[in-house]
Amino acid sequence: MAKTILFGYGTLKRGGRNYFRLADQEFVGEVTTAPRYRVIDLGAHPGLIREANGLAIHGELFAVDAKCLAALDAFEEVPGPFVRELIEVEGYGEVWAYYMNTPVPDGANTGDRWPL
Repeated sequence: MAKTILFGYGTLKRGGRNYFRLADQEFVGEVTTAPRYRVIDLGAHPGLIREANGLAIHGELFAVDAKCLAALDAFEEVPGPFVRELIEVEGYGEVWAYYMNTPVPDGANTGDRWPL
């Protein structure tokens, strides 16, 4: 069965409070993206955006099955506050990630990893 490679950058990472949603999936490794993105601190969780003045984002890759991906899409409310689209990861090419689908809050802190 084909697996989808997913980039986690927030609460889904190992040790994060939502990692249990991925705990039975295959951990691929710690990675960084191409320097085209920013992590936005939304308080309880982060968001990801594409940014012309972007950074290389630190995160983790997981190989997830279709059932897990469907459950994650529902958890992330895709499409809604988040959308799942491709992101460029160094050494892996394009993989899937959850992006913010809402405006960045005024004055929000941004960085290359979460928590900031």
